[in-house]
Amino acid sequence: MADVREALMSGRNSDGARVNRPLSPHLQVYRLPMTPILSILHRVAGVGLAAGTLLFVWWLAAAADSDGAFALAAGVMNSPIGWLLIAGWTLALWYHFCNGIRHLWWDAGRGFELREAHASGMLAIGAAAVLTALTLIAGVVAR
Repeated sequence: MADVREALMSGRNSDGARVNRPLSPHLQVYRLPMTPILSILHRVAGVGLAAGTLLFVWWLAAAADSDGAFALAAGVMNSPIGWLLIAGWTLALWYHFCNGIRHLWWDAGRGFELREAHASGMLAIGAAAVLTALTLIAGVVAR
């Protein structure tokens, strides 16, 4: 065999005869389609929601515990890092919600064409961004 590539492509079929098989696409060459990316993001958003819920429960427990504990929790939540965590949690919530509606549409047997799947993915991202912005604006106005 002349080189490593040739050795990697060489194999045997079930009869034992030599065959050349194609290599899988390398990660530097292969571009993941939008639907799997959005599926992964849906799972990441679910994990983010769980983490954000723990933060929310800590805030509620601090409110029930004492004034000092609540002051600490409120200070963390009102810090720039706290606002970033709240914004991320809100984005995860709205994205998970919008993509969940997309999955319900798929459960009805609709939207499986490539063009429709791409459009519904973009709609889920756009709707999540708009709803997140509206929620954060409402939160700032209500303060």
